[in-house]
Amino acid sequence: MTYDSYGDSSVLQLRDLPDPKVGPGEVRIRVLRASVNPVDWKIMAGGLDGLMDAWLPAIPCWDVAGIVETVGIDTPEFAVGDEVVSYARKDVVRGGTAAELVTMSVRGVARKPAALTWDQAGGLPLTGLTALQSLDRVGLRHGETVLVHGGAGGVGSLAVQIAHARGATVIATASVRNHDFLRELGVDHPVEYGDGLADRIHEVAPDGVDVVVDYVGGVLDTTLAVLKPGGRHASITDSTVLESGGIWCWVRPDAAGLATLGELADRGALTVEVAEVFSLERLADAFASSQEGHTRGKIVIRVAD
Repeated sequence: MTYDSYGDSSVLQLRDLPDPKVGPGEVRIRVLRASVNPVDWKIMAGGLDGLMDAWLPAIPCWDVAGIVETVGIDTPEFAVGDEVVSYARKDVVRGGTAAELVTMSVRGVARKPAALTWDQAGGLPLTGLTALQSLDRVGLRHGETVLVHGGAGGVGSLAVQIAHARGATVIATASVRNHDFLRELGVDHPVEYGDGLADRIHEVAPDGVDVVVDYVGGVLDTTLAVLKPGGRHASITDSTVLESGGIWCWVRPDAAGLATLGELADRGALTVEVAEVFSLERLADAFASSQEGHTRGKIVIRVAD
């Protein structure tokens, strides 16, 4: 799937392009699964034009789970036939993963977790690395209390599991219908978002929380109201956290981080909730589902089996 100009999903078209070349230190992956993240349709609409160069026609999406088809020069890390996952973001917007083939530097490729299905593996890289890197940036430690804004979403549902695996007490916001789901993921205290949120958090954490990670935006006042003195907070959506000592995170491709996520998955400490699976030809429908903003878990694109 490609687009020749910025716009909504009407600019998407299914077409044939030449196979991508495989540079030194790269692998070419036959894509079995990709997945949709909000950044994908925001980029297609031109939302990051001031930040990243785009070479059109561009292929959207950055998540991939698939099989190594070709290895580049001096690439001992992988062999043809290896099952892998990658957050395949390039330095420019061009060759994404909503395609049969994608290339990526080995610095962003890891082996597929054996415990995850292909659908689950396709939904892991970007959201999993976002969760892991944001928790690393705030230095979450065993025994601390963490508040996760947006616990049932793609990033949040992975962050709560990572935090639980680290021995933290986990508070997470979500609609009431998702509270049982959060408990299954290891959340100690699900709380409903909306008016009065800070009061509800103080009911379960009277002394406040050590760490806050924001995956939804628009919650900075609540974050500051419940954060202990000296506490740490980060957001992936709200750069204004920088003005109050917070950290604004932008996820990076990272093979070591993907390996860490794979280890958690393979010992049963991490799973990926799959909300919907679409064929490649229905990428526009997948984007529309993502734009509704209430998806629990990941929207996956099945390219091949």
